[in-house]
Amino acid sequence: MKSRHKDRGLLAWVALLFAALISSPTFAETLHRERSLYRDITVEQNGDRRCLVFNVRRGDRNQTCVDVSDPDRLVFSYTRMTFAGLLLRPDPERILIAGLGGGSIPLTLSDMYPEAQIDVVEIDQAVVNVAKDYFFFEENDNMKVSVIDARIFIKRAGLADRKYDYIVLDAFTGDYIPEHLLTREFLEEVKQIMAPDSVLVANTFSSSRLYDHESVTYQRVFNEFFNFRLPTSGNRIIIVQLDPLPPRGQLVSAAQRIAERMEKYGIPLLEYPARLSTRVDWDMSSRLLTDQYSPANLLRDN
Repeated sequence: MKSRHKDRGLLAWVALLFAALISSPTFAETLHRERSLYRDITVEQNGDRRCLVFNVRRGDRNQTCVDVSDPDRLVFSYTRMTFAGLLLRPDPERILIAGLGGGSIPLTLSDMYPEAQIDVVEIDQAVVNVAKDYFFFEENDNMKVSVIDARIFIKRAGLADRKYDYIVLDAFTGDYIPEHLLTREFLEEVKQIMAPDSVLVANTFSSSRLYDHESVTYQRVFNEFFNFRLPTSGNRIIIVQLDPLPPRGQLVSAAQRIAERMEKYGIPLLEYPARLSTRVDWDMSSRLLTDQYSPANLLRDN
């Protein structure tokens, strides 16, 4: 009899522990999991935060998170940082975004600029499906997704003489950027689709063994660029344009004009001009990344 009571007590304790884990804010519920042609994809929810997780090389890495109670508000610092390019081009009309993730960047730009034509390029159809099913992403008359490798899309756009005035390179796959989207030849192809007053924004590495090589490569193709880093993010944002970079006072004036529009997304635009730097903090003697030299092994053990 005592043994039966003890068993019941143990079962009750386990049930209470399980209930506590479920209600705990640290418990993440898996909403979706699949293996696509390119990566492992998981959608997890922890309270109001829903995250897209890519597992590519080493460990899980959140690609996109959304607060389901306030989907407009951007969760990650690096996502908010990509909008610093608007300081140089605050009224884009033709936008290209390479890399969809959960769709936070294109959704925000579409909301801000409903009349702008937005082309989104994503190599993985599974990512497109997940963005639509779990992250509120929807195409519309002015925003379309092409399921294709970004380099192929950009090469074809160049051959067709299509131009964009705001380009976002956000092709992170977990902690990895495909090698062929880092090279001098690729950046020259991107340059061909930039309008004269276009701005290019690249979400890339804050620290890795590729940092010097990548910085030298961007510098060789575009000359001077803004290097945007924050202590709250492991990413850095490279911002370039074909024209000479504007003075800081012009950036401050642009921030003051459009900062109010950014508040609903949680983008602290007024803080950004002081953070954009042209200081060289890389080894200028590092070798350029090219189609013949783009060593993925430099990303290992970082």
